[in-house]
Amino acid sequence: MRTLYQFHGGIHPPTNKTQSNATPIAGAALPSRLVIPLHQHVGNSARPVVEAGQHVLKGQVIGMAEGHLSSAVHASTSGTIAAIDEQLVAHPSGIPDLCITLIPDGQDEWIARESCEDWTTLSHSELRHKLRAAGVVGLGGAVFPSDMKLYSHKQKIKTLVLNGAECEPYITCDDLLMRERAADILQGAEMMRALLYAEEVLIGIEDNKPEAIAAMRAAVAAGGHQKMDVIAVPTIYPGGGAKQLIRVLTGIEVAAGVRSTNMGVQCFNVGTAYSAWRAIRFGEPLISRIVTITGNVAHPQNFEALIGTPMNELVAQSEQLAGTTNYIMGGPMMGVPMPSKEVGVIKATNCIIASSDAIFPKALTALPCIRCTRCADVCPSELQPQELYWFSKAKNLDKAEDYHLFDCIECGACSYVCPSNIPLVQYYRFAKSEIWARDAGKKAADAARERHEFRESRIEREKREKAEKLAAKEKAAQEAKAVQPAIAPVKPDADPENTLQLKIQTAIDHAKEQAAAIKPKNTEQLTPEQQAQIDDIEARRARIRELAKDATPT
Repeated sequence: MRTLYQFHGGIHPPTNKTQSNATPIAGAALPSRLVIPLHQHVGNSARPVVEAGQHVLKGQVIGMAEGHLSSAVHASTSGTIAAIDEQLVAHPSGIPDLCITLIPDGQDEWIARESCEDWTTLSHSELRHKLRAAGVVGLGGAVFPSDMKLYSHKQKIKTLVLNGAECEPYITCDDLLMRERAADILQGAEMMRALLYAEEVLIGIEDNKPEAIAAMRAAVAAGGHQKMDVIAVPTIYPGGGAKQLIRVLTGIEVAAGVRSTNMGVQCFNVGTAYSAWRAIRFGEPLISRIVTITGNVAHPQNFEALIGTPMNELVAQSEQLAGTTNYIMGGPMMGVPMPSKEVGVIKATNCIIASSDAIFPKALTALPCIRCTRCADVCPSELQPQELYWFSKAKNLDKAEDYHLFDCIECGACSYVCPSNIPLVQYYRFAKSEIWARDAGKKAADAARERHEFRESRIEREKREKAEKLAAKEKAAQEAKAVQPAIAPVKPDADPENTLQLKIQTAIDHAKEQAAAIKPKNTEQLTPEQQAQIDDIEARRARIRELAKDATPT
């Protein structure tokens, strides 16, 4: 029997899982259109590689991974690219992002896929390259590119933790995935263990999912998986957090600012393992995922939905009831309201709750904090939420950072137990956004200062180089002038006759030098008449020279 540990705090909200976990996973109907964002992962947005009007096949790359930290995006079905423009996406900010709109042709025709029956024949770099090209990212919420997390670097990974806890109320997509596709999940886990050189795989599942626990244990036994253990962990929120689950399974406390890989542990969601296996074994990129549809609907259920499916079309398949006010992506604790009911499903969409006033009554008016410390008692990160609240409200951002604001996982446990109905998590999110904006402004100012200083130094360097070139040019001119033969200056009292004679002689010497430097041409074969003309010219030149010698000033 493996020893289990406890993390600080935690709460027990109503699970509300039985509504959607009673029926098997259903295939969602093909939607009228698909709106596929190019930024569905941590890192750089994918770069569009298709054009409007182009016909694409299912699984074809429509967004190429851009940069070191990025992931590819693919066509979820065959059809025609209708537009590449900015549209509302599944994000609470309501800020549009670049999306590709695909109109299905109804054929659902695949591209040619490269399957691999034995992944052990591929090198680790080949496996990671295929996962990057297939757009496999973390499906537990972080959507971090999996190829990057599966690079062992210099850290020795002893334990691979597979997260099947699914602690958030209402969500049952991982529960149904483990019940129905356990063998594929374990195949993906084996591949991940090999990539990380891990010694063991621990699969943590909350004990309120007995069917999933039984299915996974049966798959471990049937597949002969060594050093792989399925562990039932206590049901407590937020026991599905990576740090919290690592603590429960291994006893390792991942300190603030420290990565779990530095402690020899790496954590993946069970859905990520399943997608990684499908990408390598069958050549299927991540174009669909299991989504829980629940809340104000007649038939809560899990659907395998194509990425980009409009949420309202997906919810309609569970028969949305009257009174639905909006959609929440995720659970009631950490989920976020959608800016529109028509935004598309993304890789991070694990659940869509059709919200209504009956299910989630409007928040009561917030009252002053009474310092009851209930929030501190339930905080899984062992923070002081009441202090963070005061600092965030007062915009004392430096003090909030000193109290480890960024260790907050925004689980909402503090808000859940607050007797004053204070929306604590909203204050923390506000403070984080302010700090990010401040840091971004500081970085921009630093970059502007560096550019200005570089420009000033460049101008100074150019002035200095110009002055040096000018000085070198003047020095060369002076040196050239010094080596030229100096002409003796004419004395004021010199004899005019001698002066004239000197000038004439100088001219004659110069003419001789020029004549000596010129080589006569075409003088090899002359006719008698040409020779006579030359002799006559030379005779005249000789007489001129004699006259010049006898010349006297007039």
